[in-house]
Amino acid sequence: MMPSSFEPPAARDWQFPRHVAGTALLVAMGAEAGVSTAALLRGTGLGARDVADPQREVTAEQELRVVRNLLATAPGVTGAHVGAAYHASTFGPLGFALLSSPTLGDAANLALRFIDLSFTFTIPSATVEDQDVVVRVDDRGVPADVRRFLVERDLTAIWTVLREICGSSAGLDAAWDADRSTLRFATRWLDHPLPQANAHACAIAEALCRDLVSPRRGRNAFTGQVRILVAQHLEAGAPMGTVAAALGLSERSLRRRLTEVGTTYRAVLDDVRSTAAEQLLADGLLLDDVARRLGYAEASSFVVAHRRWTGRTPRETRDPATGGGS
Repeated sequence: MMPSSFEPPAARDWQFPRHVAGTALLVAMGAEAGVSTAALLRGTGLGARDVADPQREVTAEQELRVVRNLLATAPGVTGAHVGAAYHASTFGPLGFALLSSPTLGDAANLALRFIDLSFTFTIPSATVEDQDVVVRVDDRGVPADVRRFLVERDLTAIWTVLREICGSSAGLDAAWDADRSTLRFATRWLDHPLPQANAHACAIAEALCRDLVSPRRGRNAFTGQVRILVAQHLEAGAPMGTVAAALGLSERSLRRRLTEVGTTYRAVLDDVRSTAAEQLLADGLLLDDVARRLGYAEASSFVVAHRRWTGRTPRETRDPATGGGS
């Protein structure tokens, strides 16, 4: 049944962590215009390996820097060009949940419920007005130098994905008003059954979405940024000075701000390392390789740390399917 109202967006502003896929798409669009990856990533602290890492998260500020670099080096690439390059699959589990939703109305509410798994900078909302659904993107708080680009990108991405999940031949049409940051389409489309609807697949994908956002939403926003930057520099040991510089802070200021939210840099580093270790061990990597990925000089240091975190050695916690080998 067509919803008479929509859920409020789960995020109030754009400063939430995001998967690297959105940054990778910006880099790919720049590459098509002849701009090097290094030029597009300048000032972000990211490298080509980060963009290619399917596990990598980035901060909103890092993605925003890539947007600015793209505008500076490829002025012919518009927000509409970039938005049209998005697909449901770009959004990972959220995209699969959208595709497998029963109707377009269900998909719209699901997208709003998990908007912090998207790449938007202009937070969308939806209302029913007369016979139209009106989607508005909120560009308040978006820096002026990138506002127009991001309004166009985000609205185009929304529209592109809506049409994709409806089916390419469905005939869904919209009226645009870029100056007012809105698009509208007929309410009758909210009851449109999606061609890939699958209740079981949708439930699984939605559960994955909850698993992804729950830890993020439970953290202080600043601590979340620190975690992302620690993870990006983990192989080098994530020195406090490096992370502080990426945040535009001194080490003293970083230490103070973490203390204000009830934690320490060491606690954040340990938490990031222990979470990463769990995944790397489950993937079957040798202990020496796990230790290197976590920024330890030798495996013995990792073993000591792992016992401190969990009370067990890495061998004792490794997935049984690996045979417990080192």
